Amino acid sequence: MPETGSWQVRWQSAQRSARAAGDAALRRWRAAPRRTRQTWRLTAVSAATGLAVAGGAVAVSGPWDAGQRTAERAAAAGAGSGGERHGAATDPVRSAPPVLSALGGSAPGGPGRAGAPLPTGAGLAEVLAPLLKDPALGPLRTASVRDVAAGREVFGVRADEPATPASTVKLAVAVAALSALGPDHRIATTVVDGTGKAGKAGKAGKAGQAGQAGEARDGGDTGDTGKHSIILVGGGDPTLTARAPKPGPAADRPANLRTLAEDTARALKQRGMTTVTLGYDTSAYSGPDQHPIGPNENIAPVSALMADEARLDDSEFGTAPRDAAPAVAAARAFAGQLRERGITVDGDPAAAHAPRQAGEIATVRSLPLAALVERMLTHSDNDIAEGLARQTAIAAGKPASFAGAGTAVRDALAARHLPLTGAVFADGSGLDRDDRVSAGLLSRLLLDASSDRHPELRSVVTGLPVAGFTGTLSGRYPDKSSGAGTVRAKTGTLTGVNTLAGTVVDADGRQLVFAFMTSGTTDPQGAQKALDTLASAVAECGCR
Repeated sequence: MPETGSWQVRWQSAQRSARAAGDAALRRWRAAPRRTRQTWRLTAVSAATGLAVAGGAVAVSGPWDAGQRTAERAAAAGAGSGGERHGAATDPVRSAPPVLSALGGSAPGGPGRAGAPLPTGAGLAEVLAPLLKDPALGPLRTASVRDVAAGREVFGVRADEPATPASTVKLAVAVAALSALGPDHRIATTVVDGTGKAGKAGKAGKAGQAGQAGEARDGGDTGDTGKHSIILVGGGDPTLTARAPKPGPAADRPANLRTLAEDTARALKQRGMTTVTLGYDTSAYSGPDQHPIGPNENIAPVSALMADEARLDDSEFGTAPRDAAPAVAAARAFAGQLRERGITVDGDPAAAHAPRQAGEIATVRSLPLAALVERMLTHSDNDIAEGLARQTAIAAGKPASFAGAGTAVRDALAARHLPLTGAVFADGSGLDRDDRVSAGLLSRLLLDASSDRHPELRSVVTGLPVAGFTGTLSGRYPDKSSGAGTVRAKTGTLTGVNTLAGTVVDADGRQLVFAFMTSGTTDPQGAQKALDTLASAVAECGCR
């Protein structure tokens, strides 16, 4: 065997050689022209993103279930010291540092995003100002670009002027809901005893056994083995489903009426009850349920109780014909599930109000709020957006209506000291043209969400569509576009309104957030392309 001293000498020599090679590579990088550096970076990013997206596309549960959140959970589990280990231990395999580092962090061995050169306002203006003159953009054009590490705006054009945000208002709703409720909050859908009697287990059950799986509880033994009254109470879970569960971990599935029916039937049979009448309670929400735009395939009537967003087809997102009475449809679906499990439901479900002291029989809970935010942003889901706005109102003790939700969202953002001059939140989805926010507010929302000082807001960034690959950006940014795979952004589109707000790492490795808004457009495709070009320009810029 070689002597220890000799082995150490060779090891130290190898380390010095590796460091020298790394230093040489870094000098070549810094000496290369900016466009050459961008080409190297874009090639690496595109390859890494393509592999990640290809893997994610295999999963059937969607990016909010099988994407970033699951990956982070698996990584955390693998880092622990406990658990089973399969196979013999081997030497760790070395790999290149990640192309995109964690939010607020830096790639191992690299200078870090905070250490990369800070872009200047003049440098960004030189690149972006000519693009903002694109005739495809409308007469109102506003912009804001902020540096995440410095925490300040480095480029702005009418950044404080309120404009119609369209669906980018969902960023405000996401931050408000996460601030008011926290990323781990789950929305309950409950079956209660309609007689108002709460047995011992029923009263104890209200303390919560959290978790997304169904929870069966004794609602109070009335001694009546005949017809019994139960009430399905909607808590406002916009992702509640009546469909058969998809393959995959149960922890990644939305709350299901089938699970609730199974737990309810079991609890009723344990009490000797096999015949019931069914009521449904939607009193968690108030005010009109119809969005001001009227019946529309973009959104269902807003109800505290609905299944599969009241869709009349098998779609999961996007436009679809909707049931005009979501709560009735959900209650009927639940009644059918009870019947399949041996419970006779006498008559049709009827509107009811759960007694104040009603004992809980069974409960299912939604996925964590962070997962709902991701799904809302990835696919610009209007039903989830209106639901989260109302959940914010409930948390604030305000009426869960369009007006109450708007007030609650504004109050939650004001508590974060965000720039709200002229801001109006007429709805949660952005379908209402009376909504007003500024580009400066949108960039501040993304700044907070990108900062490692606000981990509770992380899902606002992880839920953003990836240019050219996922969600509402999947059909934008052609393959050769410099922004494909590097821009992550929320889109906003109404007739005559086009907006884009998101995050990107520039050519020097600096993390930036941006918001571009335009109104009065007449060429929607041209306007979208112009906004995409602006975002791509930020990505490829080392603007100093």
